[in-house]
Amino acid sequence: MIHDYKFDRKLRDRTYKPRTRTPLYIGALVIVGALAALGMRDTGAVIPPQDPVMAAPVSTLLSKKAEPELVSLPLAIPGQQPPSLDSVTPAGSDAQAVQADQAPSLLALEIPQSLPLAASPTRAQAEKGGSKTNTAEAERPLATIAEKAVAEEEPTLLATVVAPAVPTQQAVVEAKPRLKKHRISKGETLTGIFEKHELPQRTLFRLLDAGKEAKALSRIRPGQELEFDIDSEGALTRLVLVKNPIESLHFSRKDNNKFAVELKNRKIKSKTASVAGTIQSSLFLDGQKAGLSDNQIMELAEIFGWDIDFALEIRAGDQFRVVYEEQFVDGEKYRNGPILAAEFVNRGKTYQAFRYEDKDRTSYYDADGHSKRRAFIRTPLRFARISSRFQPKRWHPVLKKWKAHKGVDYAAPTGTPIKATGEGRVIFQGWQKGYGRVVIVQHSSKYKTVYAHMSKFRSNVKKGSRVKQGQVIGYVGSSGWATGPHLHYEFRVNNVKRNPLTVDLPKSLPLPKAQLARYKKTIAPLTQKLASIRPSTMVARAGN
Repeated sequence: MIHDYKFDRKLRDRTYKPRTRTPLYIGALVIVGALAALGMRDTGAVIPPQDPVMAAPVSTLLSKKAEPELVSLPLAIPGQQPPSLDSVTPAGSDAQAVQADQAPSLLALEIPQSLPLAASPTRAQAEKGGSKTNTAEAERPLATIAEKAVAEEEPTLLATVVAPAVPTQQAVVEAKPRLKKHRISKGETLTGIFEKHELPQRTLFRLLDAGKEAKALSRIRPGQELEFDIDSEGALTRLVLVKNPIESLHFSRKDNNKFAVELKNRKIKSKTASVAGTIQSSLFLDGQKAGLSDNQIMELAEIFGWDIDFALEIRAGDQFRVVYEEQFVDGEKYRNGPILAAEFVNRGKTYQAFRYEDKDRTSYYDADGHSKRRAFIRTPLRFARISSRFQPKRWHPVLKKWKAHKGVDYAAPTGTPIKATGEGRVIFQGWQKGYGRVVIVQHSSKYKTVYAHMSKFRSNVKKGSRVKQGQVIGYVGSSGWATGPHLHYEFRVNNVKRNPLTVDLPKSLPLPKAQLARYKKTIAPLTQKLASIRPSTMVARAGN
């Protein structure tokens, strides 16, 4: 097809005013309409198949007394591929709407199709003369008309601009707040987080000033999560600090641009579960096989730590039963709760412990109401190996002579924490001959404990300071007369060294008689639960 781009630019750039040359306009329309249907009325020629309206013989269209339709003729635009008359469609058709969406700058020439077409050959005449009409032949007169109009500088063709269709997905939708989530990493600060999300510092000050509970926002920790709701103007409308799966802090902006704060707690549902197992190698390994977590194994060792030395007295074939609490949030397990009841059979002797809460504290007691907590625990190290026992005569590896060994040596890696076996006051901390770095603790007026060969002391443990049972006072080392890292532990009664593994330790007082009846009623279902775990199933069994 031949196009005059100069004419196209004039049509686009020039502002047209209505003309009154009606005869020329009508003549042009008649010629264009005749050419558009030339040879197609009776020959059966059709417009290309992509035009569903025009793809029919012209004789059929003329035979219908319908309202005049309009044909859209696309004009070329500079810099784009010249359009083809193959895309000519009736105005108002679906195909034209598609073209309008794809090329919003097309011009539609509105031409009545129902005008009488003179000198149009019949089907018989076309077959006799062998005339063939194609699209290229119909395009030449259109180009000639365009050239003539430009030459006369009288663009009398009435043109209407087809406005671009606005797609549905581009419709204007009311802006919604943006939700952003930020997981706090190690070393991050609130100031840096707010700068990262382009929030002003004055917003942070307003949040911290929201109330007493808002102070928790200044104590963020790694792993916690912040949720920001930011409006279309970049202002914060809501902030949530997820402290843990249970607790979350909610801030919401009020009309005066201040924030209200609320602490929300999700509900926890608790269920009881039980595990049982048999010792084959160690409490730690066999406890894991039975289904206990590392924390539960350590808790079990602490409960029976006054009765059993887990570094020395554990034997293959020992058995344990544990009833504990499981905590769920929204139907999913959140964590393990405390141990409610436990039983440990050590070398044929059975020990039991039940958790009991009173007004003052929570502790573990045996079936008769005696506290499992003693004035002393048997060992200052967890799961350590005894390298040398208490004996009156032993070959000293450093002095190379026979000498009494009035204590127990626990072999452990350098840096292993050492715990005080009882509550008391530090009466010595420093270097002492063969003991190397040593700490001596006085327990009342009768008992003393000695911890020697340390690599270093705990910073808050000084001479005269008070220590609690289980408090770390130093770390394993090999200072003084030692050939390797270990702890030398002594237990003195009235300043006489006694065997820490066999000495009778003072017992604690039982529950008051007023609470004893309530205690036995509380532990009755737990006692039945322990008894329901049969010895034959006490290997790696877990369940409700």
